[in-house]
Amino acid sequence: MKSEDFSLTYRLLRRIGLNYPEEEYGQVSLWEVMYRVYKTYRDGFLLKYLMNSWLLSPLTPRKIRPWVLRKIGCHVGKDVFIGSEVWVDSGHADLIYIGDRTHISARTVLLCHKKDLSGYHQGDDYAKLPYIKGEIHIGKGCSTGTGTIIMPGVSIGDGAIVGAGSLVTKDIPAWTIAVGRPAKVVKDISNRE
Repeated sequence: MKSEDFSLTYRLLRRIGLNYPEEEYGQVSLWEVMYRVYKTYRDGFLLKYLMNSWLLSPLTPRKIRPWVLRKIGCHVGKDVFIGSEVWVDSGHADLIYIGDRTHISARTVLLCHKKDLSGYHQGDDYAKLPYIKGEIHIGKGCSTGTGTIIMPGVSIGDGAIVGAGSLVTKDIPAWTIAVGRPAKVVKDISNRE
């Protein structure tokens, strides 16, 4: 596609109020934009109406919610429990990996992108800052407490437990308990004797 067509698409997006950074979104075709809109609506429908359906509540945490996350692009293992009101970065769901037998408690937030503030200075337009994207890896047999926020680029090792209300900004080693904002390891989980 010609660069004029990309520029036209970018100008069209700006005109309808979508202030995307040109460096990141300016080189997209109109068809790609239309696909993203379709995917956004489809994923939004699945997340809104199936993730917290009272009608399907007996099946929701262990069957429906993991299926929805897989459908929108997350990599979800077997026997995973997904609590109510879990928020995922649906635009980057393919960057989320959840291991077998993991429990993601209610209101956990999984973010795969954030603004890059390293070059931000007075007078700059915040909306034009690029994003930093990062995968989230949650190992096998982990647990996140209610209200946990997991930031981009974080790995949580197998068997780790993250306490309620924690903000995970750095990797959590396997078989540890981490709590706080930011989350810090407070205990190693010992082997059974």
